[in-house]
This record gives sequence, C-alpha cells and structure tokens, in this order.
Amino acid sequence: MEQSTSLINPELVVNYKFPERTFTYDERDATLYALGIGACARNALDEKELKYVYHEDGQKFIKVLPTFAAIYPLGVNVAKIPGLSFDPRLLLHGQQFIEIYKPLPTHGCIRNKTSVVGLHDKGKAAVVEIEVTSYGESSDEPICMNRLTLFLRGAGGFSKSPHPFSYSNYPNNQSLAFKHPKSQPFAVYEECTQPSQALLYRLSGDYNPLHSDPAFAGKAGFSRPILHGLCTLGFAVRAIIRCICGGDPDMVKSISGRLLLHVYPGETLITEMWLEGLSVLYQVKVKERSKTVLSGVVTLNRLASSL
Repeated sequence: MEQSTSLINPELVVNYKFPERTFTYDERDATLYALGIGACARNALDEKELKYVYHEDGQKFIKVLPTFAAIYPLGVNVAKIPGLSFDPRLLLHGQQFIEIYKPLPTHGCIRNKTSVVGLHDKGKAAVVEIEVTSYGESSDEPICMNRLTLFLRGAGGFSKSPHPFSYSNYPNNQSLAFKHPKSQPFAVYEECTQPSQALLYRLSGDYNPLHSDPAFAGKAGFSRPILHGLCTLGFAVRAIIRCICGGDPDMVKSISGRLLLHVYPGETLITEMWLEGLSVLYQVKVKERSKTVLSGVVTLNRLASSL
C-alpha cells in the first residue's frame, strides 16, 4: 500500500472530546425557521401550518417543526478537531439523521453534547460523522439527537494498513441505506421555493456565503447561490407532515436525509412519498431540471387516523 499523504490522525480524531455548548432560542426563532422552510408561503391562512407561526393564546403555544432540531448543532466546528486536517472549501454535508425524543420546546437554553461517532477512509475522501445530543438546560433527559455526515474531499488515504480505516459507534439499524419502491408513490406534494428562500433561511443561523454571495457561489462552480440542504430537508419533512401525518408534527420519530444535489432558490420541489408501515420513504426532485436532490426515510410514532 502507498504511504499515506493525508494529514488525518484517526486515533486523535475518534477520541476527541468536544466541549459542551449551549444554544438559546425563543419563539421568534422557531417562527422564523418555519417561514424559512416555506410554512404558510402558499396560504397565510393554512390551518395545517398557521400553528407554526401563530397561536391565538400567544406565541409560546406555537408548534415547533421537528426539523428545527437541525438548528441546534449550528456552531459545531469540525476544523477544530485535533488530527483532522482538510480544506474547508472541499467539505460537503452529505447526510443528516435526526431522532426526536420529545416535542421540541418553543424556547429554551439547549445543552449540546457532541462526539465523533464515525470516521472512514474512502481513498480520495474522508468521511466524518458527528453526533450531537441535545438536552434541556437543567435536565438529563435528551430532547433530540442529530448525526451529521460530512465528506472531506481530498482528505482520504490516511489508513496505515492495507485495509481502509473505518470506525462507527452507533446502532446498525440507523443506517441511511435503502431503496425506493418501484410502485407509484402514496402521496406527492409539489411546492415552489421563493427566489429569496436562502436569504430567509440563513437568518436561522447558517450564514455560509455559498447561499447568499453570487461571487462566492461562482467560485464554487454554481451559476448563483444555492439553497441550504437542510432547508430542502425542511421542505420535504413539512410535506410529509402535511400529507401523511394530517398536519401533526409530533408524529415524527426520526428523520434521515441524503443530500444528493443542489437546489437553486426559486425552483419547484416535488416530494414523492411511499408509506411502508410506520416508515415514510421519500425523495425530492427539482421539477425544472428533473433531478433528484434529496432522499431519505421519516419514521413515525403512529399513523394518522385519517389514513
């Protein structure tokens, strides 16, 4: 085997202990997030979605979308992990897994405990998996868990043996591998994003200039700024809650998504859904380019009585 030229030290990476971080938010942040993923964009009176942005008894009674959990880990900086050297311009967010243990609060101070749960040598690239478990300020009971899969292009080749290094520390049944049925979808939901969608979504905390700066996006190979992948995930899960869950976000138990391709703000998203037991297999296509941009599985706690 050729001598490794990567600057990754796997022992240092997998044993790194992140400092505990806090994330504080209020009802305004939860409302802004809901608008950022398209809630009420088509109809400001929508009875299935108005609850995400307004409640007649006050904002503290609004419902929080489960994908808001993906905002909790913002601020985790993998570049600070000892032994993990890579070009940040070549980092790709490839997958996201979210597990919801209880309905997300409308406000609070969240404690995030973070660890490296996966590291894999893919030859030309390295894959690192970061897990963030979130707790209330004064509770030891978790609210939710996020697992981010990051592809570090150009950082592979760090294995010291003939067998590529591969480390995972989470249950096998949480794998994101699956195949879509060949049958017709159980439900299909079509929705157009707004030209300003990325500018609105970034106000939830992801200020990467790739989503706002035309010159930066051009250097990255895009004709214009692209939509955040987690914004597309939010659109998809909101469609599933609407079409499969009867508008009840508390039915969502877990969410997985593979970010396959970029979306340009203003494009039309078509979410196709297949219901298999308590699992909703889904994929999202961009109508204008006939490309699949996202796929995954949403697991439910129960089925809606209307199904």
